[in-house]
Amino acid sequence: MLLRGASSILAGGSRKNFLPKSLFTQLRCSACGEIFPAHVPQTVCAACGKALVAEYDLDGAKRQLSRDEFSKREGSLWRYRELLPVMDDSMIRSLGEGWTPLLAARRLGKELGLRSLFIKEEGCNPTGSFKARGISVAVSRALELGIREIAMPSAGNAGGALAAYAARAGLKAHVFVPRDTPVVNIREIRFYGAEIYLIDGDISDCAKAMNQSDRRSSWFDMSTMKEPYRLEGKKTMGFELAEQFGWELPDVIIYPTGGGTGLIGMWKAFRELEQLGWIKGKKPRMVTVQAEGCAPIVRAFKARKKESQFWEGAQTVASGLRVPKAFADHLILEALYDSAGCAVSVSDENLLLEMRRAASLEGILFCPEGAAAVAALRQLVRERFIAAEDRVVVYNTGSGYKYAELIVPAAGNGG
Repeated sequence: MLLRGASSILAGGSRKNFLPKSLFTQLRCSACGEIFPAHVPQTVCAACGKALVAEYDLDGAKRQLSRDEFSKREGSLWRYRELLPVMDDSMIRSLGEGWTPLLAARRLGKELGLRSLFIKEEGCNPTGSFKARGISVAVSRALELGIREIAMPSAGNAGGALAAYAARAGLKAHVFVPRDTPVVNIREIRFYGAEIYLIDGDISDCAKAMNQSDRRSSWFDMSTMKEPYRLEGKKTMGFELAEQFGWELPDVIIYPTGGGTGLIGMWKAFRELEQLGWIKGKKPRMVTVQAEGCAPIVRAFKARKKESQFWEGAQTVASGLRVPKAFADHLILEALYDSAGCAVSVSDENLLLEMRRAASLEGILFCPEGAAAVAALRQLVRERFIAAEDRVVVYNTGSGYKYAELIVPAAGNGG
């Protein structure tokens, strides 16, 4: 079963007057509520240092928009044009990101005793991961604001996406990655023409190196949640899910969480849809999944904390989950508490097992982060957090083809 809408892909660069005007109005601090204007570059809140979030004229959207008209639009995240922050259509730089398949996982669901299990397959995005969503919107907005040089620390996939979209936009990109980042990520960043810096340590060490660079004054910081617009691209995963399910939401969403922008973005999307009157009833229980070797959100959730503590000695084969402390952890935890969700950690051994098992059952080569979500699903079914009748969505956030070193045949299966 494949749930999709319009199939056309909008991949152009200049599309003046092609789409309706954005209803983006301002930025608000996620912690103290301070308001910031939309027409100048912004990073974090100048008052308290927390993440900024974009706001829209949702009353105007109620008057102007019908949810049914989206099905007539292009099959990319830009179908939700009015609820995205780029004001001038000619500034949009797209490679056809978004509107990814929602696949019924019948065989895996049967094995787990679930009647309605779905996989949101983000590996179909440009550059092979969900990172394309946020980076497309952030780079387009940076271009619109007159920014010409951008930088970020990355665990791999975000850096590849930044390099690709910077090339698309004609911007100069600098990417700081751990030296042990998967080799495909390192090669693609170089191939797209970005300047890459290999750093000993994890993504936190990369951020430190970037911030200490003597060239930093000319760069705009595109780090996770330290600029407001990557979040807006990620929230389209929530819009798509609602639309693909006929404007009804699933009972449970299981999401691998490093920096957490995708989970925060989906929760923001559901709140906006609720304000628009396009969805009703309970919102999904949100589940954060992390690796046992780096689980700061899980530890904070179990202690009912509002923020996490830095995870010392972070280690996992799932490079996207090796984030010792998410900058916007307060928003991740808020979504978990508000949704009656939970946070689960899984071992590398189990996520690698699920990577192979899901491939043989569903024909999908999960990335290790997505496979961690499958391992968590199995655990939550066993613990009865998830019932047989629940409609469940597991996010595979990237293509397993980018992790060739982890694609190893099972014992006795050739190779």
